[in-house]
Amino acid sequence: MSLLRRAPSLSHGYARTFFTLPSFNSTLQTFRESKVFPYKNEELFGVVSNVSTYSRFVPFCTGSRILNASTRNEMEPFTMDAELTVGFLSFNESYISKVTCVPYSSVEAVASSSTPLFKTLSTIWRFEPCPKGSGGKDYPNSTLVTLDLSFDFASPVHAAVSSAFFGQVSKQMVQAFEDRCSKVYQSKDSHHTIVLP
Repeated sequence: MSLLRRAPSLSHGYARTFFTLPSFNSTLQTFRESKVFPYKNEELFGVVSNVSTYSRFVPFCTGSRILNASTRNEMEPFTMDAELTVGFLSFNESYISKVTCVPYSSVEAVASSSTPLFKTLSTIWRFEPCPKGSGGKDYPNSTLVTLDLSFDFASPVHAAVSSAFFGQVSKQMVQAFEDRCSKVYQSKDSHHTIVLP
């Protein structure tokens, strides 16, 4: 029988991904969220580092492709250049990020300085295994996920337009990541189903 349980949450705050939309002021903004997930750190790392799949599940991401990537050797860090396309309202913009992945510890993405959409965009996901037993008997391999984001839109128009639905988008981004984890790992083991909050 599948077990439907909510994972414990360490804190609730603003949460963002690579495709975050800003508020009215086109100035640098930073956000952090930490949350516990009932998955191993390598499983969560696998979802976040698989950038080419973002267009399948991340809201407002209409395109995601890897332009080039370094050779991956087991536990060694690897990098990639990714082109991401964001579509919302009447806007459809692409930008390139340099993504650095450290298995199974972190995924950092920094937008290229030549990207016209952002003055600054930096996203860092960190994965830290929780102490054994902290997730309870149902979730023995829980992971603390911390997301740090800083961004500044280049155009005040983008900032102003996106602010109208800022709150809604932020919730959709977090839910998309959680739903993706649930979908990916349900399919791997039909006898172990977890639905995240």
